[in-house]
Amino acid sequence: MWRRWLAGLLGAFNALNGVVMLADGRRWYESVPGVVFTGPYNPHFVQDIGAAFLAAGLGLLARAWRVQYWPAAIVGAGFLVLHAAIHVVMLVGMMLGLCSDEAWPTDIALVIAPAALALLVSFPGKGEINA
Repeated sequence: MWRRWLAGLLGAFNALNGVVMLADGRRWYESVPGVVFTGPYNPHFVQDIGAAFLAAGLGLLARAWRVQYWPAAIVGAGFLVLHAAIHVVMLVGMMLGLCSDEAWPTDIALVIAPAALALLVSFPGKGEINA
């Protein structure tokens, strides 16, 4: 049951993030720590990524609603994990002195940890499908 609740929470967080990126990308760009250091604001790019976050969130929400929709959550978590992998590479580069990443606490809290949790809760737990 905890997997469903956590999938719902992560799904809502990611879907809301995607909606904000689609609806008010400029405000999202300026308010999320570290984003302004990635380059100039590009509304189309922010909206594209917002659509991916919305889809990932909806996949996790579907799994929270009905366990048998867990494959949708796997796809959504797949985007989140791939996105987090990019941030992990940046963190490794920072640790090796190859680049600077001033937003590493945000990367861990808002990108890497939620992606790992999303992947964990996407798969059904023991006995969850037959319940």
